[in-house]
This record gives sequence, structure tokens and C-alpha cells, in this order.
Amino acid sequence: MADSKKKASNPSDSKEGAKKPDGEKSSSKLAGKLMIAAFVSIVIIAETLVFFFMVPSGEEVAALAEARLISAAREVDASQDEKAEEAEKVVEYDLGTYSVSFVPPGADHNYRVEFRLFATVNAKDKDRLQTLMDDRQFRYRHRMILEIRNASLQELSENQLGLIQRRILATSTEVLGEPILLSIGFNDYQVIED
Repeated sequence: MADSKKKASNPSDSKEGAKKPDGEKSSSKLAGKLMIAAFVSIVIIAETLVFFFMVPSGEEVAALAEARLISAAREVDASQDEKAEEAEKVVEYDLGTYSVSFVPPGADHNYRVEFRLFATVNAKDKDRLQTLMDDRQFRYRHRMILEIRNASLQELSENQLGLIQRRILATSTEVLGEPILLSIGFNDYQVIED
């Protein structure tokens, strides 16, 4: 009977022994599930905190976008104003140096007129004027010499330069083919009797 008690106790021992490992397995599974749930909860809480503290609110985003838009608009306005100022800026353009000898109608002596001719032009038109002058420089020079030789001595006197300036401006516009010049001026102007 002792043997039967041993056998009887052995099966119960084996059942208890089998239950313990199953219990340990289920408790370790439960602990693993709890750890995963805790980790997921921590991640969600961390993301929520990051969202609330680091991501700007709708009002902040709108204010930032408005500030950037205003800044960009000011930059565009400034660049357009700068371009407009540069386009409207008037610059001088050298039309050449002239020394023309002639005998005025009704005069007995030869005269020589020496001057440097310049024009004022909008800065935006300077390249266009350069192209036109390159294409028509000899015709332009010839017409300027004719204007001086056809002028009277009185027109060429310094107090009457306005008349000759207007005539040269009109001739320049005709030769260039477009009214690109704003005005004509003289530099180092002299009338010399030979």
C-alpha cells in the first residue's frame, strides 16, 4: 500500500508540477502583454505630449503664414520698386565728338564748330539705343554734320543753342527710327573763326 500511496502521490505531484509550469507560462504571457500594452500606452502618451507642446496651434500656424506672406509681399514690392526706379532712371549716352568746318551763308570766313554731343535716355532703353547707334552710326554722324553746316552763325551762337538742340533731337529721332532720346546736350561747345 505504501507503493500505492507513492504512486498516488506521484501522480498528484506530477499534476501539480505540470500546473506550475503552465501557470508560469500564462503569467509570463500576461506580463509580456502588459509590457506591450504599457509600451504602446507610453508611446501614445509621448506622441500626444509632443503634439500639444511642439506642434503649433492653428492660430500660430496662421500667424506664421501671414508673417511669411507679408514678408514675401514686401520683398516683391521692394524689387518691383527698385526695377521701376532703375527703368525710370535717366542716364547720359555719348553720341560722339564733332569738329565741323563750314562757311555760314553770307559770311567771308571759315568757322569751325567743336563739341561733344550727348543724349539723355531712360536706363531701360540704353541697350536699345546702343544697338540702334551701332547699326546707324555713320548715317547719324553724317546727319549731325549736315545740321551744323546748314545752321546759321546766329543759331550756332551759345545763347541760341536751344533751337539747334531741338533740330538735332528731331533729326536723331528720324535717323534712329524711334523717339528713344529724351533730350540732347552739348559738352565742350565752341565756335571758332578760322
